[in-house]
Parts: sequence; structure tokens; C-alpha cells
Amino acid sequence: MNVYDRYELPPDKADLHRRAVRLEWWTIVFFVCAVALLAVTLGQSQAMKAAWIEDMLGLVPPIAFLIADRYRNRAPDRRLPYGYHRTVNVAFLAGSIALLGLGAYVVYDSLVRLLSGERAPIGLVELLGVQLWLGWLMIAVLVATMVPAILLGRAKIKIARELHDKVLYADAEMNRADWLTAGAAVAGVLGIGLGLWWADAVAALVIGADIVRDGVRTTRAAVANLMDSRPQVVDGTAEHPLPARLLAAVLDQDWVADAWLRVREEGHVFVGELLVVPSRDDGLVERLEALGVWARDFDWRIHDLVVAPVSHIDPAPADR
Repeated sequence: MNVYDRYELPPDKADLHRRAVRLEWWTIVFFVCAVALLAVTLGQSQAMKAAWIEDMLGLVPPIAFLIADRYRNRAPDRRLPYGYHRTVNVAFLAGSIALLGLGAYVVYDSLVRLLSGERAPIGLVELLGVQLWLGWLMIAVLVATMVPAILLGRAKIKIARELHDKVLYADAEMNRADWLTAGAAVAGVLGIGLGLWWADAVAALVIGADIVRDGVRTTRAAVANLMDSRPQVVDGTAEHPLPARLLAAVLDQDWVADAWLRVREEGHVFVGELLVVPSRDDGLVERLEALGVWARDFDWRIHDLVVAPVSHIDPAPADR
């Protein structure tokens, strides 16, 4: 039995993963362009500054995804006998903390400016010999960056569900929510144009609060993953159904009197332990080994499952 088996995605999932990698490279190109355009038209608007910071934050998840992709599938070695699958979890946590920290900064900075009554002027610029209010350029850039972000988010979200990739899902959610950032910034710029000096800081607060909300949600999920919580679906709304399905299928084996299963997430895959109470002892070693192979073939997410025989299983306190 090969105890240092290198994991590969099944062919259909590998194709999806390659598509996800391409989308992440396109996301980086898009956000680099968006950050450059916003920097040119930034002015002194607090809402524009918040939108600019969020677009810079938009680079964190795809970069984390691509870095994790270089390591996640490396074969286990003596130093890391469980392999490198958790690089995905580490990337998820790093991106979440960056999101939370910079979101908190945007909220703090916006509150200080709002409470101090700071007014952000938006002047005129000369474009092709014509005097133009800078606010119109700001709005044009914001609207231009909304649509690609939404399309990228929609393209990623289905792939994230298929691959059980929480980094990709968090990135997709950020992309899909980008219209809120751009819309709030547009409202802030228009507010300044209408003489509502406070609208800019309020819009920045809305953007900052949205960043903090995403940061809190994703950081909580990332920490739970590293604490070996029960596997969750990618959006974190429910427990993943696969462990229950697998346990039910094991209990259907005619030689299994009772069984207990514990799994955790390591990136895209699940690993854990399966305790089995056999109803008979003949050929037990071969049956246990065959059960481990069968469990891995049950679903591509089941990667490393230790199968062990026991005489009986006491219910866990939470199950009593």
C-alpha cells in the first residue's frame, strides 16, 4: 500500500481548475488596470479612496489562489507527511485577514473625516482642450470597472462550488459585490457635486463596512477550517453532505456492524478516520484495505482515510 500517494484532481475537475487559474490571471490583469485608472482619477474623494483600496484588496484572493496552486499538490515528504493541501487554507486565512484589516482602516479613516467635517473638493480638469468636472471622470471609471468584476464573479462561483474551493468562492463573492463599492462611490461623488459634503464620507463608510463584513465572514470560516471543524459547503451555510453519505454507505456493507467517521477539510479534499466494528473476522485485513480504496473511490474529495477495526463504538457526548 502506497502511504505517500500524490493526489491529483480527476480529469473533469482538473479542467475546471485550469479554467479557474485562467480566470484568476484575468482577474489580476483587470484589477491592476482598475487600480491604475482609479489612481489617476482619485482626487480627494474619500469614497474614491475607499473604492481604490477595495480594488487593491481585490488582488489578494487571486494571488493567494495562484500561490496555493503551486504548492497544494506537492507530494508528502518527511517534513510534511500530510502533504501540502492546507496551503489553500493558509491562503484563505491570509486573504481574509488582509480584507478585515484594511476594511477596518477604511471605516476608521472615514469616521474621522466625517466627524471632523472634512470636505473633499472635486475640481476641474482639462481634457482635449475642454474643461471638465473631475467627478464625471470618476463616475465613468467606476461604472467601467463594475461590469467586468460582476462577470468574473459569476464565472468563478460555479467553478468554486464544483471544486470545493473556498479561496475561489471568497474571490467570486468579492467580485460580485464590487458593484456595491462602485455604486456607493458614485453616490458619494454625486453627493459632493450636489453640495452634500457628508455624502462622500458616508459612501466610504458603506464601502468600508462591506469590506469588514466580508473580512469577518471569511476569517471566521478560515479559522474554523484550520481548527478542523466539520466540513462545510463553500458558502459556509451548511454542513457538507458528503461525510453523512459516506458513513451511510459504509454501514450498508454486509460485514460492517457499526461505524464511526470523522473527517476534516484540507484545501479541496477531506481527510480523516473511519472506525469499523466488523461482524466477522475472516479476511479482515484485506476487507479493511479494500474498504479504504472503496471509500476513496466513493467521491473525489475523499483523499486520505485511515480505516481501523474496533470492538465497539461508544457514542460521542454530542450524539447521546
